[in-house]
Amino acid sequence: AEAAAGSGGGGCSAAGGGSVPVLFCFSVFARPSSVPHGAGYELLIQKFLSLYGDQIDMHRKFVVQLFAEEWSQYIDLPKGFLVSERCKVRLVPLQIQMTTLGNLTPSSTVFFCCDMQERFRPAIKYFGDIISVGQRLLQGARLLGIPVIVTEQYPKGLGSTVQEIDLTGAKLVLPKTKFSMVLPEVEAALAEIPGVRSVVLFGVETHVCIQQTALELIGRGLEVHIVADATSSRSMMDRMFALE
Repeated sequence: AEAAAGSGGGGCSAAGGGSVPVLFCFSVFARPSSVPHGAGYELLIQKFLSLYGDQIDMHRKFVVQLFAEEWSQYIDLPKGFLVSERCKVRLVPLQIQMTTLGNLTPSSTVFFCCDMQERFRPAIKYFGDIISVGQRLLQGARLLGIPVIVTEQYPKGLGSTVQEIDLTGAKLVLPKTKFSMVLPEVEAALAEIPGVRSVVLFGVETHVCIQQTALELIGRGLEVHIVADATSSRSMMDRMFALE
């Protein structure tokens, strides 16, 4: 990684201190700024967001590239890159075709409520708000006859689902010790529901259990609709990039 970063115009040494000048380029814009010596990928992303946040389309995927003086062109940011000298970076959108989601119909939909537990209350950002939205989702599921599957992450240590969430009529309430909700019992429950096509997913944390569950369900051919205002994380940056 050191050799790759060195040839790319930025070193990988974390030694030293102070700030390093960096030119941040996005679209047709270029703005000089600085980052702490030894800053890595996350700090560069934070700086891009602070400089261009109102212009970045959060529905697209991006990659950070570094201008390599040796090659006189941009290259993908080397793995493990840390800023140690003056450099130029840019944020480039990836041309990825987004999957189109179909309409939701009660007869082919299941709701997944993920780990809305008491011990997460003080740690998760806006936990009270996502509880409120979760309550309305489950109320709607009962009115429409939509099956609800609920998991609880290690309930012996993290407690049960918060009291505000009414689990009356839930098809399955299951403890788990892995991140994904897609357990054998959950797969068996889905197999019992004819014509399931879509999953509405909400809970915590967005970048861990929600993301892993969504990826596994998509891998099984299901459409996954994540309710953005009913899912959160300890860090808003983790939440943002997980949803992205």
